[in-house]
Amino acid sequence: MKSIITLPTTSQALAFDGEPSDAELDAIELEMPLIEAEVDLLDVQITTLDRPATELDERRARRARNRVLVERRNLTNRVATVQSGGVA
Repeated sequence: MKSIITLPTTSQALAFDGEPSDAELDAIELEMPLIEAEVDLLDVQITTLDRPATELDERRARRARNRVLVERRNLTNRVATVQSGGVA
């Protein structure tokens, strides 16, 4: 029979206090423009669920999709800059 090894009660895994760490908060702050753009796109998509999309709705959706793409590109560039800058 194999024995089961348990983690000691002083383990860091058990010391989770429910709050995000500073690193997690920094990551959220870095991603916030993308999160806001995705929320705006979702809002546009939700408004067109129960009715046919008008020309104004289509333009709003196109702008929201473009904003998401721009923010994804910006986030990728920021992360690449931070990582390459820290290595040198």
